Amino acid sequence: MSELDLRSFPIRRRGNAFEEFTIGRRFEHHWGRTITAGDNAAFTTVTHAYNPLYLNAEQARAEGHPDVVVNPMLVLCTVVGLSVEDLSEGGGPFLGIDDLTFHRPVHPGDTLTASSTVVEARDSASRPNTGIVTWHTEAHNQRSELVLDYRRTNLVAKRS
Repeated sequence: MSELDLRSFPIRRRGNAFEEFTIGRRFEHHWGRTITAGDNAAFTTVTHAYNPLYLNAEQARAEGHPDVVVNPMLVLCTVVGLSVEDLSEGGGPFLGIDDLTFHRPVHPGDTLTASSTVVEARDSASRPNTGIVTWHTEAHNQRSELVLDYRRTNLVAKRS
C-alpha cells in the first residue's frame, strides 16, 4: 500500500473573514431545517429538560397546543447551526448571545429558516489579527411567523 500524500487534500479556507462583515450586510441562511418529534424527544431527554410540554402530547394539548412544544433550547441550537456556514465557519471564539426572545412555540413538523444582519463590526483592541462582529438573527417558521431573534457576537479572523 502506498503512503498517503496529504498534499492531495488541499486546505480550503471556509467561512467569511472579518472584512466581509460590513454593517447592514444580510445573510439568508441556507435551506432551513424541519424539526421532528424525534429531534425534540432526543434533545429533551439528553439535556434532562423534563418539562411535560416537551414530552407529553396530552399535557401540551390540555394547555392549548396542537402537539408537544419543541424544547426552546433545541430551537435556539438549530437556528445558530443554520447560521454557522455564513457567520462563523471561518473560526473564532463565540462571545455570546444577547437580547434573545422566543416569540412563539415551535411544534414537531415546523420548518425553521433564518437570516442574520451585521449590526456591529469593530477591530479587537487586544488581538490585532481579529475583529468582533455582532449579528442580529431572526428565525421564522414555514408560515413566515417570527419564532425567535437574538444578537450573537463572535471574534472573527481578519484576512491577513
